[in-house]
Amino acid sequence: MMNMSSALRVITQDGETSESASAAVTEAHLDQVFAALSDPIRRRILQLLDGQALLVSELASQFNISLQGVSRHIQVLVRAGLVQQERSGRINRCSLEAGPLMEASVWLNRYAKYWQGQFDLLAATLAQIDERRAAEAAAQQARPQDHERQSASRRPNVSRSKRRK
Repeated sequence: MMNMSSALRVITQDGETSESASAAVTEAHLDQVFAALSDPIRRRILQLLDGQALLVSELASQFNISLQGVSRHIQVLVRAGLVQQERSGRINRCSLEAGPLMEASVWLNRYAKYWQGQFDLLAATLAQIDERRAAEAAAQQARPQDHERQSASRRPNVSRSKRRK
């Protein structure tokens, strides 16, 4: 699927293309995609369409809502560009159109640096915890030997002749 910003070029009165108008079209399209993805039924429809085209009636059989209700959800997905409908008489076959999902993913990935920083911090914290546990385990293994040495050094030094008596 073609990117909306490349498909629609807005020309101002001066005859120049307007980057801000093109960005506004892209933002409006993203708004539609995210609005379509906000409903769990619509997300489930997209999952069902992953890798296969289905009839509207086949999709509707997966939900506890009316055929008309499922059709409304499909229309939201069609307007967002996420689903393509192919009509043959009274038969409507739906298929997934993944292009807008990629555009949404690109938009979301701009913010990956924020959660990647959190993952890096978590990894560093877990490494510190592992090092601390390893040091404590090594210290505990050394303690019994030290305890035996200390116990031996605390025993009174009794000569052999006194022990025999």
